[in-house]
Amino acid sequence: MTAKSPYRLGIDLGGTKTEAILLDPQGLSLLRERQPTPRAPDNPAEYTKIRDAVLTLIRETRQKVPDGQPCTIGIGIPGTINARSGCVQNANTTGLIGHPFQQDLEDRLGHPIAMENDANCFTLAEARQGAGQGYELVFGIILGTGCGGGISIGGRIHTGQHRIAGEWGHFSVDPAGLPCYCGNRGCVETKISGGGVARSFFAQTGRRLSLEQITDGYRRGDAQCTLAFEQFLDDFGRCLGGLISVLDPDAVVLGGGVSNIDELYTLGIERVRHYAFHDHIETPILKHRLGDSAGVIGAAWIGR
Repeated sequence: MTAKSPYRLGIDLGGTKTEAILLDPQGLSLLRERQPTPRAPDNPAEYTKIRDAVLTLIRETRQKVPDGQPCTIGIGIPGTINARSGCVQNANTTGLIGHPFQQDLEDRLGHPIAMENDANCFTLAEARQGAGQGYELVFGIILGTGCGGGISIGGRIHTGQHRIAGEWGHFSVDPAGLPCYCGNRGCVETKISGGGVARSFFAQTGRRLSLEQITDGYRRGDAQCTLAFEQFLDDFGRCLGGLISVLDPDAVVLGGGVSNIDELYTLGIERVRHYAFHDHIETPILKHRLGDSAGVIGAAWIGR
């Protein structure tokens, strides 16, 4: 083994679970472990609990690396790192916001760490080993409770000047729409994420249904579900069609729970073609190949 082929430790920090993976120098998984993410919303101790849990998981995983062998560490987080302050910003796990998470971990571990948005990690993994393999410019989308995005160019993450490249979920497409936690209204996330569609449906009908339940209702012919689902498809087409018009990626890869809706790859693609600024859009819109492994695999690949 050489210094150019280290072991790679990745951590995927999610809102409900934190996962670790250890890849050998050939990129093969040696172990994976999941544990619940400590949560204490609105409690100042939440950050400390999360930090200490991640530290413990890293230390336990590093013990599996053969003595003396180099090991990189990468972490995917549900937010971004402010390029000036080094503190977490725009995080769904709000307890991280305003804290120098990366620096705190490096100080305690005595080891450099790479840290990226979880959607960037997803995109990198799918571009290198998944559905986006072989495409130069890949835009990765995570559609779940929220909505994130990332850009991979030539197998490398493009983060941009402010480290927010790909954050299309917080582009406002409807100033009169529902408020978003980021402070704007009518963001992409409020329109096509699972949580956003469910909130909109409740506001319009008074029924508390998940997007999965709304989709089932659409397939069964429920009138209210049909209206909501058709609006969801139209919003998906408008949002992604606009993005393709700006970025013109070689491929788009969808991930997250919402990406399992089959209609996105038929009716949804029709809507995308309607809204994109081109008569014959041929951009492949692909379903993820790595499943929920993508985030933690991508985290391992960004490590340093």
